[in-house]
Amino acid sequence: MDDDRPDVLLTGLLFYDLVLTGLGKPPTPGEEIWTTGMGCGPGGIANLAVAASRFGLRTSLATVFGDDFYGAYCHEVIAGQEGVDLSRSRVAQDWPTPVTVALAHGHDRALVTHGQEPPYSQDVLMGDPPEARTALVHIETEPQAWLAKAAANGTRIYADVGWDPSQQWSPELLEQLALCHAFLPNETEAMAYTRTDSAVAALGTLAELVPVAVVTRGGDGALAVDQTTGEYADVPALDIDVVDATGAGDVFGASFVAASLGGWPLEERLRFAVLAAGLSVRHHGGALAAPGWYGVDRWWRSLRDPELKRAYGFLADRIPADVGPPVRHAPVTPPARLT
Repeated sequence: MDDDRPDVLLTGLLFYDLVLTGLGKPPTPGEEIWTTGMGCGPGGIANLAVAASRFGLRTSLATVFGDDFYGAYCHEVIAGQEGVDLSRSRVAQDWPTPVTVALAHGHDRALVTHGQEPPYSQDVLMGDPPEARTALVHIETEPQAWLAKAAANGTRIYADVGWDPSQQWSPELLEQLALCHAFLPNETEAMAYTRTDSAVAALGTLAELVPVAVVTRGGDGALAVDQTTGEYADVPALDIDVVDATGAGDVFGASFVAASLGGWPLEERLRFAVLAAGLSVRHHGGALAAPGWYGVDRWWRSLRDPELKRAYGFLADRIPADVGPPVRHAPVTPPARLT
């Protein structure tokens, strides 16, 4: 095995996220609401990249940064602070970094985004993709050519999918799963694309298309099937107060990949991903809410619930001796200089 290979290869659209919490209630037209919480930082594809890097994975990200303050700030956070390799990324002149304002209320949020089509496609950014152990991808209606190249290189593709605004949920999209090792949609997406009426039924259909199928269920946890080992797992979510759910699904995916690269049993992989996603919703934003090994270790050391101690006992042998420095969470506003 080539030790220089990236553990995780990523490409996609980057956003500068501004998250407002503590709204009390959703705003209505003409109304001003003062919030009790706010956080900012990189979002979009950065959620996956930072989450993976904080678990010690060599992470390579190909994305586009605008040549503006938001782009420079996100670049410094992702590369300088979080150690993600950006050698395949580009800075685009006269192109504004997309900005998303998230209004978090309860267990969900509303998003308002300003942005333009990026000047470089995923295929241009990737070119001939390097050999990597895994790639975390967001499959779309139009297939990306680089995915087939990566799969041919031996890269294991872990895929998710987003909301279809047309609500057509074309089954043709699932044809791309032929390139994938794993597929990790949420419950709504899984049932819509498979034309089924339950998460279990959707999982059964997806298990015929990919070696590893996972369906996330938010506050109800997640379930999965691994055809390569014959394992099935269904784990509950943790009882955690939600500050902001932005990026929780991305943290779940990156954590599942980290555990999979460790060769863990399916139930451990699933519990670990549910835990990491649960810990992330206690903080603002997506990327900088990712707990990493530091956050998981703090949770494990503070755990007193005997049932959870038993369920997550595997962490005693999984958490590395060096969990790294304390993770930095999203600041209320970006500093003038990142230190």
